[in-house]
Amino acid sequence: MYLRPKRKTVNGEMYEYWSLVKSVRTERGPRQRVVAHIGKEPGLDRQTRVGWEHISEILDGRAHQADFLEGPDPDPPQWAEVDVSRLRVERLRQFGAPYLALALWRRLGLDEFFGDEIKPGREEILWSTMACVLTLARFCAPSSELEIAESWYIRTALDDLLGIAADKVNDDRLYRALDAALPCRDRLFAHLQSRYGQWFGAEFDILLYDITSTYFEGCMERNDQAQRGYSRDKRPDCLQVCIGLIVTPEGLPIAYEIFDGNRTDVTTVEGIIETMREKYGQERRVWVMDRGMVSEDNLKKLREWNAQYLVATPKAMLRKFERELLDDNWSKMENGVEVKLCQTPEGSNERFVLCRSPGRIEKDRAIRGRQIEKLDEALMNLKRSTERKTRALRKRSTAERRVGRLLERYSRAARFFDVDIKEQPDPTDAKRPRLQVSIRCRGDINQWADLSDGCYLLRTNMAESDPEFLWQTYIGLTQVEASFRIKKSDLGLRPIFHHTAERAQAHIMICFLSLVMWRSLERWMDSAGLGTCPRKLVKEIAEIRSLDLILPTRAGRDLRLRVVGRPEKRLNDLLTRLGLPLPNAPKLISNVVPKTPFRKT
Repeated sequence: MYLRPKRKTVNGEMYEYWSLVKSVRTERGPRQRVVAHIGKEPGLDRQTRVGWEHISEILDGRAHQADFLEGPDPDPPQWAEVDVSRLRVERLRQFGAPYLALALWRRLGLDEFFGDEIKPGREEILWSTMACVLTLARFCAPSSELEIAESWYIRTALDDLLGIAADKVNDDRLYRALDAALPCRDRLFAHLQSRYGQWFGAEFDILLYDITSTYFEGCMERNDQAQRGYSRDKRPDCLQVCIGLIVTPEGLPIAYEIFDGNRTDVTTVEGIIETMREKYGQERRVWVMDRGMVSEDNLKKLREWNAQYLVATPKAMLRKFERELLDDNWSKMENGVEVKLCQTPEGSNERFVLCRSPGRIEKDRAIRGRQIEKLDEALMNLKRSTERKTRALRKRSTAERRVGRLLERYSRAARFFDVDIKEQPDPTDAKRPRLQVSIRCRGDINQWADLSDGCYLLRTNMAESDPEFLWQTYIGLTQVEASFRIKKSDLGLRPIFHHTAERAQAHIMICFLSLVMWRSLERWMDSAGLGTCPRKLVKEIAEIRSLDLILPTRAGRDLRLRVVGRPEKRLNDLLTRLGLPLPNAPKLISNVVPKTPFRKT
């Protein structure tokens, strides 16, 4: 279908008009058929056919779609003669990563959620929009609120995507957005469960729970939760808080809780499960936890709540299954791990699963061997220092403290040595007795260690009796550990610089939201057959830029067109498979006649 110019002379006067012509196939070959006659419009000639390009699309039922940057009503095409020798490019900005992050934000329904939860007031910019800016910045380039306001936002195309000018984004507005978003935390968890179910078909009958810590920089005098405790970040010198995270077996974050920094893992279980029961019902969920969460009181509480559990037991419990360790009837899985369902005591509805990993056997023996070697050398040095003739170690309390520090440093090897320190009279100095240090290596424990290396025991009250299924379910805890690594390394959770408890909690909430987007992108890629490595996709798509193309025209006007760079074919195919096409039409920013320069007369 195309346009054909027509001329007609009536009474010596020539009229020009256009005909819309369609090619059709006939028995005698292709023929042209006039669909409609279109009158002459001002400015319509052979060179400038303004607005008629989309007529064929409309007649064929293909309406022209507005571009993402243009808004709902795009301007009609404009034609001008351009001086290409003076063409230039300005305002190069990041487009790809913010565009992807904003698409995730909207697909998760977070724009609607915060828009409904945070009621508008007298603010010039909605707090829900500022919460979006905070989360997108945490997802794309983790930094402080001051860095976002002064540098990051200006370098991105978010002013076009969100419609907020860069001068409207300042650190004070971002800090106040943290305060406005924090009260929505509990309702956010229910919203996420609904969206996960709609988007990925996720189910929540199995929940995985683990805990980590993150530290502060500063004294934190206005944050009572900031305490010193066991630091997973190897920063015992800093105050910290503990964060308990709940995820699905697919790795999708559901909820989190913040605990005091000196809280032990085992004391958090009852509170987190009771909170989930109160907010989301009492259905029979399966809780999967590591051995650090296990205590008889916790398991008893779970049974009282009719909850199911699958947990790892302390290493000492393996002693009860020594006979099963010696047997050969193990079920071998594809990755080399061996599992075995053990007999349970009469009257108990629990099941125990023995697991043995060849790779873990080698790792445990290598670590233990190094620690035994280093501890033996250190103890022998201590013994020689007591046997010297001059400047010998004489105080028993000092020697015992040194032994204690050595056993603490090499904790895996401590149980393999018995160290006895006695005072013996010195014939050369009756007032100062000598120390006699005896060191004995316990061979019986060494034999048990060789047998139990690489082995661990699972405990459950589930009705499932397949040991392979139970092991696969327990290994899902690696999804929680992966989420902790993403939060800390990719999303900049640590360290926290906010001094008040509310601001620190809001910072953790923004990090949680960015983690939700990260793991959702992982599931999105997996469903599209693109693997499960969001880090690589974000890195590649971050190379897409937005830029302003300045076109000096013959009429003396400078046209400023805002366009998005075209990615290479491979990346464009990835975005197509995700159903995330890039804007494909420029946006006219300005078309102004330049001012006449001032001249002296």
